[in-house]
Parts: sequence; C-alpha cells; structure tokens
Amino acid sequence: MKLFNLDSPVMVFLSKVANLMILNVLTIICCIPIFTAGAAITALYYVTIKMARGDDPYIIKGYFKSFKENFKQATALFFIYLAAGAFLAGDFFLGGRAGNSFGQLMQGVAAILFVPYFLSFLYVFGVQAKFVNPVKATIRYSFFVAMRNMKTTIQLAILMILFVWVNTTTLLANFLTLIYGIGLMGYFFGMYYKHTFAKYIEAAEEDSADEEQER
Repeated sequence: MKLFNLDSPVMVFLSKVANLMILNVLTIICCIPIFTAGAAITALYYVTIKMARGDDPYIIKGYFKSFKENFKQATALFFIYLAAGAFLAGDFFLGGRAGNSFGQLMQGVAAILFVPYFLSFLYVFGVQAKFVNPVKATIRYSFFVAMRNMKTTIQLAILMILFVWVNTTTLLANFLTLIYGIGLMGYFFGMYYKHTFAKYIEAAEEDSADEEQER
C-alpha cells in the first residue's frame, strides 16, 4: 500500500514524530547534570535546524557530534546566562523586599536589563549551534539578530512564555513535555532559526566570494 511507503506523507510524518521523541529523551538525559544543559540545548537546535531544512540527519549521531563540538563554549554560555539571570532575579526580589524608592529603582533597573537578556537568550544557543564565534561575539550577535528580526523574536518569546506557563500550571503538560514537548519546541525554534539565519549565511557567503575575487 502506498500509505506505508517510506516516502508517503504519513510515514514521513511518523518518522519526524519518532525523531522528535528521540531528541526529547536525549535532551532531557543530557540536561540532568545541569551544567551540560547548554551543550544539550545547542545540540537540540543543531539537529532541528537540519530537520527544518529537510536534511534528515542521523539524529543520535548528529546530536552527540554537536554536543561534543560545542560543549566547552555552550557550557560557558549556560553559566553566563544562569549567573546573569540569578543576579537580575535577586535584584528584583531584594528591591521588592526593600519597600522604598531605592528598592523600586532596583526593580526598574532589573526589569530594563532583563529585556536584552531575554531577547538574546532566545537566540544564543541557536547561534552557537549554527555559527562559529567567540563567547562574547555569540552573545552580541544573538542580541543583534533578535533586534533585527523583531517579528520572529516576538513569536519566539510568546512560544517560550507559553511553554513555561503551561508547564508550571498543568500537570498533563509536564507529562507531555517529558515525552515530546522539548523536542517539539526545539523543532519550532529550529524552523524559525532556519529562516532567520539564512540571510546572514547568504551574506557571509557573498562576502567570502567577493574576497576571493579580489584576491
């Protein structure tokens, strides 16, 4: 039956579902030590960007290839964002506890600084998965991409906020996340990254071609 041919839409869909479930399990397991979460998320985006492009990578091999190659820098990024997030949250909490004008100032400054922090966080591990840059350049480039693609950034922010909100308010969502949710979110982000990063990759390739011609 054509329905069960490997190239049929049904089989392609089921294959993608299975791959996302595998990615989900791999990411959860690799995030368990906590300090490996940055490399695990980067590897997730590395594979889902390829899936979004239709490359159909070897899921497990591709995942651990990226995990190994990006481990050092992705881990550094993870701790930078963890420390910055803790600092901002602490300032906001202490400002609320102070209950005076200085406390309100602390909260205001923390809220303002949270905006670039959150916007760059939406892209930083995707940028790490796709581009080769030093840590500082990756953070700076992530914020640049977020600001230059505000429509996509808003959509990613909504997805992220909804994902966190549903998982903190609904027990069923926790169960679905353990089975499928992280892989699915990674795929959604991978699709956005594919379209957003494409123009920068094309620009870089054009610049490289121009440099070659000048030589």
